[in-house]
Amino acid sequence: MTRTRRPEDARIIRASEVGTYSYCAHAWWLGSVRGKDPDDWRSLKAGAVAHERHGRKVLASTTLTRLAYLLLLLAGIVGVGWLFGLLIR
Repeated sequence: MTRTRRPEDARIIRASEVGTYSYCAHAWWLGSVRGKDPDDWRSLKAGAVAHERHGRKVLASTTLTRLAYLLLLLAGIVGVGWLFGLLIR
C-alpha cells in the first residue's frame, strides 16, 4: 500500500537549511531530521575551522594536480620537439 502525502504533512525547507546541507550534510541531518542542536559550541566552531582547513587543502591539491598535468604536457611538447630536431639533422 502506498501512502499519499497530505499537504499538511509537507515540510518546508528553508534557505538556511539548504546552506547548512551544502556545507555539511551530516550537520543538517543531525539538526533538521534528528532535532539535535549542538550542545558544545566550541566543538561546532572547531568543526567549522576543520572544514575550512580541509577546503583549502582540497583547493591546493586540485591546483597542484593541474599544474603537474600542465608541466607534463609541456615536457611532452619539448620532448617531441627534441626528437623532431634529431630526425631533421
